[in-house]
Order: sequence, then C-alpha cells, then structure tokens
Amino acid sequence: MFDSSPDLRVSAAERSAPEPDRPAPKPRRKKKKKSARGGGAGKRRPLLVRLTYWSLVACLWLVIGVAGVVAYVGAHLPPIQSLEIPKRPPSIQINDINGKQLARRGDLAGEVISLKDLPPYVPRAFVAIEDRRFYEHYGVDPLGIGRALIANVLHRGVAQGGSTLTQQLAKNLFLTQERTVTRKLQEVLLAVWLERKFTKTQILELYLNRVYFGSGAYGIEQASLRYFGKPAKQMNVAEAAMIAGLVKSPTRLAPNRNFDAAEKRAKIVIAAMAELGFITPSNEKVALTKPPRIVAQAGNGAVNYVADWVVDVLNDVVGHIEDDVVVQTSIDSSLQASGEKALTEELAAKGDKGNVSQGALVAMTPDGAVRAMIGGRNYAESQFNRAVAAKRQPGSAFKTFVYLTAIEHGLTPNTIREDKPINIKGWQPENYTHEYFGPVTLTKGLALSLNTVSVRLTMEFTPMAVIRTAHRLGIASKLEPNASIALGTSEVSMLELVGAYAPFANGGYAVQPHVIERVVASNGKVLYSRTEQQLGRIIEQRYIAMMNQMMQETLTMGTAHKAALPGWPAAGKTGTSQDFRDAWFLGYTGHLVTGVWVGNDDNSPTKKVTGGGLPVEIWSRFMRDAHQGVPVAALPGPASGGVFSDLFGGSRSQQQPQSQNTLTPNDAMPLPPASVGQPPARSTTGDGGLDGWLINNLFGKRG
Repeated sequence: MFDSSPDLRVSAAERSAPEPDRPAPKPRRKKKKKSARGGGAGKRRPLLVRLTYWSLVACLWLVIGVAGVVAYVGAHLPPIQSLEIPKRPPSIQINDINGKQLARRGDLAGEVISLKDLPPYVPRAFVAIEDRRFYEHYGVDPLGIGRALIANVLHRGVAQGGSTLTQQLAKNLFLTQERTVTRKLQEVLLAVWLERKFTKTQILELYLNRVYFGSGAYGIEQASLRYFGKPAKQMNVAEAAMIAGLVKSPTRLAPNRNFDAAEKRAKIVIAAMAELGFITPSNEKVALTKPPRIVAQAGNGAVNYVADWVVDVLNDVVGHIEDDVVVQTSIDSSLQASGEKALTEELAAKGDKGNVSQGALVAMTPDGAVRAMIGGRNYAESQFNRAVAAKRQPGSAFKTFVYLTAIEHGLTPNTIREDKPINIKGWQPENYTHEYFGPVTLTKGLALSLNTVSVRLTMEFTPMAVIRTAHRLGIASKLEPNASIALGTSEVSMLELVGAYAPFANGGYAVQPHVIERVVASNGKVLYSRTEQQLGRIIEQRYIAMMNQMMQETLTMGTAHKAALPGWPAAGKTGTSQDFRDAWFLGYTGHLVTGVWVGNDDNSPTKKVTGGGLPVEIWSRFMRDAHQGVPVAALPGPASGGVFSDLFGGSRSQQQPQSQNTLTPNDAMPLPPASVGQPPARSTTGDGGLDGWLINNLFGKRG
C-alpha cells in the first residue's frame, strides 16, 4: 500500500544548515572586570578634596597667626615719628671718681656726609661685605638669611649673619642691643618700613652716618678722622675696606688697638669688592700691598687707654646713645698718673738693658673697682690696650690657683712635698738653678716658686681641678688641661688675672672688675647706675688665711723679696713665662690689688727678666705712692708673726737661708705632651706632729 505520509527524517547536511529566515545568533560578550586603577582614582578624589580643604584652612590660620604676630610686634614698636641724620655724634665726657674730667670722646669735627660726596668704592665696600643684595631686596633678604643659616649649620655656630644693611640701620636707630625673638621681629618690620619711606641712597646715607666704628667713633666721617686723620671723602680703597670691615666687631677690630685683626678683615672686604666687580684688579693689588696708616691720637697720656676701654664698655652697657652723656668712672686720676709715671720711667731706665719694650699695669680695689689702668708704654705710639685685650702666659703667677686647689683638698701650708726631678711622659720640668731642696713645706714651695712642687700638686689633684679653681676665681680664658698648666702656660688677660687675685684681699668673695659707676644724659636722666653686686663667697675664710700667710712669705723671703711697702702687710706672686717672654708680679694689700706685666708685643724673649725683677720694682714704686696717707689695713687671716708664722711654715731662718734669697722662678722649659695620663696617687705626708694638730684644731679637720 502506498504510504503517502511525509518523510520526517532529515539529512545531516540539512541539520547543519542554518535556517534561511532566522538570523545567526550574536556571540556573547564577556563582562569586563572593573579596573583596580579606576577604582583607586575614584577613591583618591575625595582624599584630594579633603587635603585641599585642610590646606586652605591651615593657610588661613597661618595668615591669621602672622597677622596677629605683626599686630603684636607693631603695637610694641618704639616711636618712629622723628627720623633724621644726626647733626653731630654725641659727646662722651669721661670723669674720674671725684668728678674730674679725664677725657672726652665722640666730639671730633665730623659733619654729615652725603653719598654723592664719597668715592663710589666707599659705599660699595659696605655693600660687598655686609649686604650684597642691598639694591635687590625690600629690607629683608630671604636668600641672605637662608645662606647664613646654611653656613651656620655647617660651621656649628654663628659663622654669618643674615641681617641686611636696612635691618642694621633699624636696630641702630630704634632698638636696643638685646637678642630676643621680639626684638628681631621689630627689626624686620622697621626695615620694611624704612624701605617704603626712604630710597636706597637715603638708607645708605643714614647707615654710614650712624653706625659705630669703635674707639668712640660714630659715623664714617668721625671714623676716618680718628683712624686716618683725613675726611671720609679722601679715603682710598684700602682705607674704605678697613672701615667697612669694622662693622662686624668694632670693639675687637678697632685698628688703633688691634691693627693685625683689622687688616686681616680688610683683606676679606677687598676680595669681596673684587669678586663683585666693584674695583679693578689693579685697585685690588694696590689696596693689598699698601695697607692704611693709622694716625696717633690727640692727647697721648695713658688715660686714653682708660677712655677707649670706657667707651667700649659703655656701648655694651647702654647701647647706642643719642645725646651727650657724662660717664663717671671708678678711676682715681692721681693713681692713674702715678701708675703711668712708674711704668714709663722704669721701662725707660731699664727696658733696653733687659730687652723689654712694653708693659702694663692694672690696680683695683678688693671689690673690683678699677682705680688705674696703663695699657702700654706710650699711647701715641700704640693704642693697643695690653691690660685688657692682650693675652699672655702668666707663668708662675698661675701657681696661686694650684696651691689653693691643694689647700681646699685638705693640705696645709705646712704639708710636705718633694722638690726633686720629675718626669711626665718625657717632660721634665726643672727649677731655675737646677737645684732641688728635697722635702719642703707648701709655704716654701710657693714662696720660692719651685716648679716641681707645683707640677706634683697639679698631678695629685688633676689639671681639671686647678682649672675649675681658676675659673671660679674669675679667669674666663680657655685653659688647657695638661700638666704644664701648673706653670701657667695657658694665656690670660691682665684684667682677669688681677680680678682673680682680688678675693684673697677681700676675704674670699667673688668680684667683677668694673670701671663705669654712673652714666647721665645731657637732660639729667640717669641712663645707668651701678648697684653693688653680692656675688657671694667663693673661698672659705680658713683657706684665705692660709693662702695669705703663704703669699706673704713671697714678699719676705721668696721670689718677690725686693718688694718694698713699709708698714703694710702685703702678699703676692711673681710669674715668668717660658723663655722669659713675660714677667709678672701680682701683689695686694687690704687696700689695693695691683698687677704689673712687662714683655714684648712680638712675643720675643727678654734678657732673662723675671717677675721678681722689673715688675716688682714698678709695683713697689706705684704701691708706695698709692698707700701714702691711707690707714693701714690687715690682710684677711691671721696676724703676721708669732705662732701663726711658725704654724704656716716655720721661721724665716728655718725656711730659707739668707744666701738663697735671690732664687728666682723658671718656667723656661719644653712643654709636656697634650695627654699626661692619670695622676699619681695622693700623698698624705706632712700633716703629722704638733703643727698638724694645731692646724686641724684651729681650722677644722679636712678630708
């Protein structure tokens, strides 16, 4: 039978063929994963917004803070309504303790100088060394401040200053010398104000006519007249460089007192001017090869040493002065004249023979008031003040601090120590005659200035202990902690050394040497009045008694036996430095403490001049005059003679045979190595017997 039903089977080809009416399906797209970076950016946007917001808030508060500081500082600014160049520098009248005029400073006939009247290199010298960007900044130089900060960090100290000329002028015109943040901010504000009110030329003119140049000279005209004897408009390049260099430290660099330092600074200024093209190479060569010549000052008396020192101290005490002032000092004009006469006449008679060209003298009361100061042999020839500015080796005059250290550590004037050769790492200090006395008391060791005894004591109690004693008594100079400190090899100034001896004359109290008692302005206003300063006791009374008894023996049977002061108890110590370069005598009574130094400025040796020779003779001559008509005053401590004389070292005949009275000290020997190792163990000999019992029971036992 025929099957008419359709065949439902399909072939393989038919199954794989696409349907004609239905489009082919599209391939599926894979979902893209979210990028991690894209997500981070989304998160960063809110963070940036927050940072921007808080930065703006911080800036706003910073602006508010700065505005507040400016407002506060501005509210405390000094009056600046009247600003003009002074008609003349102020006059400084310097009187002695009784009101008699000693000298006058600040009244040289100098007029106000206009910038156009000066050679171009004069103002450029100041710009080169003080403010290279003067014509580019607006009162404050951020680049200069940054450069100064970097230099100071690299040098670990103040190597450069960042103040502009305008800031320096602001300080000189309106502000005090105090160093505070508020004062510095005031200086900045005033500098900006000056830049807005005046031109650069006017600011530079104000600066040159107001700045202090040392030795009482305010303004460039007065400085040129004082140092070079000519108007400022006649200065050459070398002179302009030297004047410009003084601004950094006018007291220390004043060329009439410290020419070498002033010339060294001037060379730096000349180099800066050449570097900036302010002078030609030929100008530079001439300036370097022909240094300025400093003229002698009018009035050649030694009182001018005092006047120069007073002016320098005045600048520190009251800062810049606008009006005429009268300065009352502690100087006694009669003692000043007597000291000058004694020093100059003795040097004239004996200086050539001993190859001694210079000397200095300082006399002060036991409380530190300077009564006389002679800074050199002839002020007209040299204005350098050797009593204040020079530092020399004190030699055996430093042994006083060694023996005081020993006494304070339990020894007594009758303690025994060996005077015999000693060797410290190859250094072998010797006595003057190469003679040794064996066991000696401390009294004899100090009176005869025996070097080996002093070195032994120093090593027994350590050099640092001796240095601490010296600093406590008023020595401010740097002292090297080695064995040779026992012989006074570290340099000190005469003023500080005399001040350090004052406690022995006043009973053990600290003093601060001073010369200015009162400063009064022309309108009667008291600008400064010295008040009595109670600095306290620094040496116990029993130790003062022992030291004074020992140092009295120096004048009776020791190295200063030539000292003559009839009727007055006196004590002291001689000193002679290495190779006889310096000779000292420091002596005192209950009335006056006086030090004398002789030597040469070039540090050349004398012809074996010792402290017991020429210095003692000058001291005796001056002190005899100074004590005429003055009631006799005893030294602090026991009376001379009797049981105390025996107790503190025995009778004179027991201590020192008459034939040995001419023994003089000697520090002329090679220095020891810088490191001296550990000191030997402390000896305890010399405190036994009846003398030891008396001392321990009279003054108290000491450990």
